[in-house]
Amino acid sequence: MDSEPNKSKLTLVVGATDNPERYPYRAAELLQAKGVPFVPIGIKKGIVFGEEILDLRQMPALEGIHTITLYLGPQNQSEWIDYLIGLGPKRIIFNPGTENSAFFSKAKAAGIDAIEACTLVMLTTGQF
Repeated sequence: MDSEPNKSKLTLVVGATDNPERYPYRAAELLQAKGVPFVPIGIKKGIVFGEEILDLRQMPALEGIHTITLYLGPQNQSEWIDYLIGLGPKRIIFNPGTENSAFFSKAKAAGIDAIEACTLVMLTTGQF
């Protein structure tokens, strides 16, 4: 049995920031504490727990993404939807304030498990 089940859940933190008062920072902190590998991506440069924030505008090619945890409001999502779905994640977590029925439906149609939940709560309660 795998003693570290989280190791296979490479997580893309979309909307990442190095501001400790923001939720994506707290999610990265908790992912690291739980041993879940993560890739921060956003439009602001910075380092989050030793990981450089990738530039979302460059739409970098990424492989092996299991989970996307979304921290972009619906008004800032449209230009990234196809890119994020194209990464082929197993699931997308729409955190509070990121709910978007069009993106949600498109993800579901692509065979992605789209859920409206809070990554912080999921990690804290062992539901991640």
